[in-house]
Amino acid sequence: MTAMIAEPREFHMSIRVADLGASTLFYENLFGVAPREMTARYTTFIVPHLALNFVLLVNDKGEALDTYSLYHLGLGVADRDAVITSYHRAVIAGATIVKPPRTTWRGTPLHELWLRDPTGYGIEIYARLTPEERAAMPDDQAPTYLVPGTAPV
Repeated sequence: MTAMIAEPREFHMSIRVADLGASTLFYENLFGVAPREMTARYTTFIVPHLALNFVLLVNDKGEALDTYSLYHLGLGVADRDAVITSYHRAVIAGATIVKPPRTTWRGTPLHELWLRDPTGYGIEIYARLTPEERAAMPDDQAPTYLVPGTAPV
């Protein structure tokens, strides 16, 4: 199949946010890069390791932000350990943890961590399973929590 876009180099995404300062800090911690540009109306991140140009726009029209339509943003990491490390870093940064790190088996088997940004957008940090990890799937396909004490009671 031929791509519709000839030789893409960068992915650009822009979202409206409720609190530009809080969102800027959240995404600076998430991406591990400082903003390229900040104004009273927007913050721009250039994230070279993701080939991403990401812009936060202040919700200056006062309209309700629909965090339901954008189901989530996903960031793939290297492996299970990177998901666990991301969890610990998110806790230190004060991020809202929606689902602690776990291995899920239904749908696409993944190691995953779910966060919520300050506006309410879902953020999934995930790693694909190795063939050996997939072979260890439990018969009941129940999620396996990766950090002791984080499984729901």
